[in-house]
Amino acid sequence: MAAPKKGRRQSAPGKPGRSLVFILIALVALTGGMFLSGHTTPRLGIDLAGGTSITLEAKNEPGQKNAINPTNMNTAVDIINNRVNGLGVSEAEVQTQGDKNIIVNIPKGSNEKQARAQVGTTAQLYFRPVITQTSGQPTPEPTPSSSSGTDKEKDKDKATDKATDKATDKATDGNSPSSTPTSQGRAVSEALKADPTPSASDKGKDGKKDKAPSPDPATAKLQEQFTKLDCTDKKARAAAGRGIKPSEPTIACGKSPDGKTWDKFILAPAELNGKDVDDAKAAIQQQSGAWVVNMEFTKGGSKKFSNVTSKLSQQQPPQNQFAIVLDGEVASAPSVRTTLSSNAEISGSFNQESAKDLANILSYGALPLTFHEQSVTTVSPALGGEQLKAGLIAGAIGLALVVIYLVLYYRGLSLIAIASLLVSAALTYTIMTLLGPTIKFALNLPAVCGAIVAIGITADSFIVFFERVRDEIREGRTLRPAVERGWPRARRTILVSDFVSFLAAAVLFVVTVGKVQGFAFTLGLTTLLDVVVVFFFTKPLMTLMARKKFFASGHKWSGLDPQRLGAKPPLRRSRRTTPPTAGPVDPKEA
Repeated sequence: MAAPKKGRRQSAPGKPGRSLVFILIALVALTGGMFLSGHTTPRLGIDLAGGTSITLEAKNEPGQKNAINPTNMNTAVDIINNRVNGLGVSEAEVQTQGDKNIIVNIPKGSNEKQARAQVGTTAQLYFRPVITQTSGQPTPEPTPSSSSGTDKEKDKDKATDKATDKATDKATDGNSPSSTPTSQGRAVSEALKADPTPSASDKGKDGKKDKAPSPDPATAKLQEQFTKLDCTDKKARAAAGRGIKPSEPTIACGKSPDGKTWDKFILAPAELNGKDVDDAKAAIQQQSGAWVVNMEFTKGGSKKFSNVTSKLSQQQPPQNQFAIVLDGEVASAPSVRTTLSSNAEISGSFNQESAKDLANILSYGALPLTFHEQSVTTVSPALGGEQLKAGLIAGAIGLALVVIYLVLYYRGLSLIAIASLLVSAALTYTIMTLLGPTIKFALNLPAVCGAIVAIGITADSFIVFFERVRDEIREGRTLRPAVERGWPRARRTILVSDFVSFLAAAVLFVVTVGKVQGFAFTLGLTTLLDVVVVFFFTKPLMTLMARKKFFASGHKWSGLDPQRLGAKPPLRRSRRTTPPTAGPVDPKEA
């Protein structure tokens, strides 16, 4: 009974089929997952696919200190990433670089220009009541006495158009304000802390005209800036309201609903900011079939929004409008017809693209820091394609040289090495492809270099194993015992070598930034896969080949020819069939 048990214990390493089946199942599963996910090629980075790379530099806002910290930077990365990906640019990369820079990589695509515009818009989001609105071209401030009938009709048409951009929740109380237009060129006294200049139609509740106080200097200065503002000038638009705190009134520009002209505004102090918005989505209104934007506010934001809409709903156009201001520019200025709370709907002249843009701004517009565009680099797809082609050629040359060396030096053993390289390449390709949609891994040029270096690391593991087996054959052992005795020694060397490579890749990934991390990530991934392939494929396959006559007999083309290796005579143990004769035993013979 002892002999069969011993045989079973020795046969355990001689059953390599389980490991090969495991590798086969893993390959089938990864390949199936790749096709089921719809991603059959690795996701390419900017330098290979082409696109735009934007470097944003964080700046402290006036009065802030130590706002540039890892927490705020990571929050900004998440918001910018969500904002860009909300446009469908799922291949975009957003990551920090250093202490105060954020790198945004936008691949070449249909939404590249749109995404770039939103990435550059990185200031905080504010909701400000509209005080005055007029055309973007600087015009003299109109007075009630000088307005002609034609001007009144234009004002009325404009007020009616703005009234269509409404914000309303599902339940309305029916108390919609009248659409009687007001003069577009004057400021509202309540918001600016100064009473307006009276006119024939301006009467108090008792029917008497309000008394005209002296104009406030701050109000007069703001009105003067508003009159001189030319929204068709890009520099003037960028300078409008610069340095103004959210608690102060300001001037701003915004595109008209048709997107062809510019409107300019005097805006009251901010009532809410982007942090008060919980969510916003673009949707099609079932009744009208028009695109709208549905907003949801946080608990604190709902209370503030209810208070301000209660006041705005009692005002006349345009003073019943609520401007959504991002980076000092009015993204939208919907009218308020009733008191709103936690939910609101913005409707108007939206198409699918503009509705998604506004919803994206509302959802992801609140950044904890102010960012300035430091640099913009554009890579053409042609240049990226040339770089990818050069990388693939370099990889093919490296692989070919390794294969030629293996064939010339190891002969038949090179078949095992080549099969192992193919399995390693298949695992690497499928895993890199699946990592694209899961963790947004992008294959850039340094990552391709890492994959090329991995060819040498993987081949080195095979060479260590083969040499250990050949050393055992040189000692006079046959192939099967040589494989089993050489494996433990080779295993230790392979693990130590791969551990050093993986440690170097991990340190490089942690201490570097940008594209160098792609090299480190690929190097670390392929090092781990090298351990898997050697343990679960190369060694079991070598065990199977050792049973074949071609290898076991030491054929001259097998790479294991004892004569070629200079092997010693086979090790033999002598067996005694008869007991030793009586008499003294020489200690040297014992």
